[in-house]
Amino acid sequence: MNHSIPDAMAVFMRTAGGTVLHTGDFKMDQLPLDGRITDLRAFARLGEEGVDLFVPDSTNADVPGFTTAEKEIGPVLDALFGKVKKRIIVASFSSHIHRVQQVLDAAANHNRKVAFVGRSMVRNMQIAEKLGYLHVPDGILVDIKKVDDLPQDRVVLMSTGSQGEPMAALSRMANGDHQIQVGKGDTVILASSLIPGNENAVFRVINGLLKLGADVIHKGMAKIHVSGHAAAGELIYCYNILRPKNVLPVHGETRHLIANGKLAIETGIDPNRVLLGDDGSVIDMKDGIARFVGQVECGFVYVDGSTVGEITDEDLKDRRTLAEEGFISIITVINHQTGRILSGPEIHARGFAPDENIFDEIKPKIIEALEQAAQNKEHSPRQLQQVVRRVIGTWINRKHRRRPMIVPIVLEA
Repeated sequence: MNHSIPDAMAVFMRTAGGTVLHTGDFKMDQLPLDGRITDLRAFARLGEEGVDLFVPDSTNADVPGFTTAEKEIGPVLDALFGKVKKRIIVASFSSHIHRVQQVLDAAANHNRKVAFVGRSMVRNMQIAEKLGYLHVPDGILVDIKKVDDLPQDRVVLMSTGSQGEPMAALSRMANGDHQIQVGKGDTVILASSLIPGNENAVFRVINGLLKLGADVIHKGMAKIHVSGHAAAGELIYCYNILRPKNVLPVHGETRHLIANGKLAIETGIDPNRVLLGDDGSVIDMKDGIARFVGQVECGFVYVDGSTVGEITDEDLKDRRTLAEEGFISIITVINHQTGRILSGPEIHARGFAPDENIFDEIKPKIIEALEQAAQNKEHSPRQLQQVVRRVIGTWINRKHRRRPMIVPIVLEA
């Protein structure tokens, strides 16, 4: 399969329940840099054998036509390199060997040295060169520690961080805490597209670089990126070649999966045989017929310090409340026998209001509510704590329009 990384593969499985073809990530670049096109002849052979379940990449299913060839990026990069008078910083995925190759070629054409920035970029390019996937012109690479010794018009920095990852090299440059100090006249090229969900992080990096005086060029301004995923036209080719019995679109958001399913239906596949699943969907295939049979509960696995998988969505909700609304604790001591209040309520707040005297208004109401509740001999500290929570929570919501975390503590003495 042709993709933006070398050696992308599809997987074909023969099972007792039927045959399955999973494309993985792919596109149909007819003029790829490495000469490896998507093997449509193999697709045709598998189609003749019979594909019971086709599991295709859906990332660009809602994009009409065909994905642009990677080789069209080279001339654009070459033209940009010819115009820039100072340093050039190119950010891309560290797995995108073809993009890095074109940056190296453009740098060589304009007598510039290239330094790799970011651990994954350095590691991946070393592996790619060793395996023969990356062809490095003689003498073009330079260690990042020696970049400052070169004239700025002879430097290209190939960096990680095109998706705004907070610890990646480009984000740290934008924040001013990287050894590479971006300044006026530098040009940053974001040779990537936005992965859905990363928009705010990427725009934050762009804004930071612009504030430092750099010029930023992204996909919306110049043709400096093409996708590694098949558009609608390429997917239709696959359906027509394979003629699968069942289709399970994967790798995309709901809108992408639905778009891919519609393409399958347009090519003549039975709508009942197009399965649109969610994470955790269980699909059974018997005698070449696939169907949903259940749902496995699944979600995110959170890494929290040294623990993995112990924190829950409820814990994160509490943390967001603490961060956005603040924290209030109310401590009250009551007589176990009479229910009379012996001490408190003492109210302590963090991240809610600078002056805790604002709670003087609500303390009498808390006392009154507790004394009324304590007259019930069946009361418990837990029940009294709920009374406190309800009284102060209602008051805060009505008067301050806030919903802080409230921790009432009622002690019996």
